[in-house]
Amino acid sequence: MSEPAPPPTTTAPDSAPFQDTVSDADASAARAAMVDCLMESGDLSPGPVADALLSLPRQRLIPQAYVRRSAPDQTPPHWDLLDWSDPRHRPELLRVLYSGDSVSVQHDGEPLLGRRAGSRSGGAMTAMSSVMGMTARLLGQLDLRPGQHVLDVGTGAGVTAAVACRIAGDAGVLTIDRDAHIAAAAAMNLAAIGHRPVVVTGDGELGWPEQAPYDRVFVSFAVLRVPMALVEQLAHRGVVLVTVGTSSPSWPALAVITKTGAGVVEAELRAEEFGHRAGWGWDRLSLSAAFRREMSSGGGVTSHGHRPPPPDAARGMWLALDHLYPGLVRAFGAPGLRIGSPACGSWIRVSPDGPGTSTITASGPRPIWEEIQQTAARWKAAGEPSAYGLEFDADGRQWASAGRGRNRLSWQLTDDRPGTTEDAR
Repeated sequence: MSEPAPPPTTTAPDSAPFQDTVSDADASAARAAMVDCLMESGDLSPGPVADALLSLPRQRLIPQAYVRRSAPDQTPPHWDLLDWSDPRHRPELLRVLYSGDSVSVQHDGEPLLGRRAGSRSGGAMTAMSSVMGMTARLLGQLDLRPGQHVLDVGTGAGVTAAVACRIAGDAGVLTIDRDAHIAAAAAMNLAAIGHRPVVVTGDGELGWPEQAPYDRVFVSFAVLRVPMALVEQLAHRGVVLVTVGTSSPSWPALAVITKTGAGVVEAELRAEEFGHRAGWGWDRLSLSAAFRREMSSGGGVTSHGHRPPPPDAARGMWLALDHLYPGLVRAFGAPGLRIGSPACGSWIRVSPDGPGTSTITASGPRPIWEEIQQTAARWKAAGEPSAYGLEFDADGRQWASAGRGRNRLSWQLTDDRPGTTEDAR
């Protein structure tokens, strides 16, 4: 699934007594605690990335951030913009910045420079710093080293660019964002902590050929298929990491593309628990509050004695389901297994009813349980893969596949950008 939901709503900072007690030592302690948590969770290992995060003053790189004050399903939503320059905001902002959760930094495409703290209502958050566990894990896989030429696609709050600068050196880092407001703020905030990478505005999926080739390419948003411009701009022995998804946010994958010393492109699609959020112009499907309530308590047709569904850990199976039978969304956090199809209103609810058996309650015209069973059978025949080979053919098509012959399990990555017009359910 995509990044975890934002942290719970909180009360406004002005409701608490004024306390100007946050010092540089407090920020250093919070930073060390965050890194310790990342180490304990296994998302971060000792090395250059850990050292960079330990030295990165997030309160200077992200001097303003939003906190949601309304409930997840409340409309219109309400946020408060906290500002580090206001001592009243510092205790809460310190918790937000070093919690490890995603941090929202832009509302409805607004300019970031010169804005005032305060409340915002309606609209949506349009830029953020990603969940630190995922970011740290991916930066570790990227294997950054001094002197590398790094392309950071999707500047956001500038965290990835800052880490890349600390490890590879400013001269080798180029970060690109399609939003000029984001790029301008990132350039200023990066300079404030001593880094001056090349910061440009443009379509990140097209890369930046003027300074190619790149040894490492990191994409901080999800795409429907691998942007081939990034592969073409990859240096020999280079690496590209990018989240690949579908209309559903539930079962993401990480595309890992390398280029050998001889210039041969090799790639695979790894099923992951979490991935980056959708990129610009692509709204993913979701389950409305009313639809989730229906899935929890609706009648439907109930049958007993079924085999249990594949476990969550069988991510390669769920990834295949997402591509072979698109349009399904998992209600993570609900008891048992609950999956819905917002387009047609179909859903299933699965719960254990005895040792090794399950009860299925289904509603709507779509045979979701049968789709799961068919995919599970094909996945097992293909060897229960957790990763799929990724091939790029001469006609520009992209294929994910595992297994051979009659047991081959494959699908094509398409560049359709489905929206949420069916999202009323």
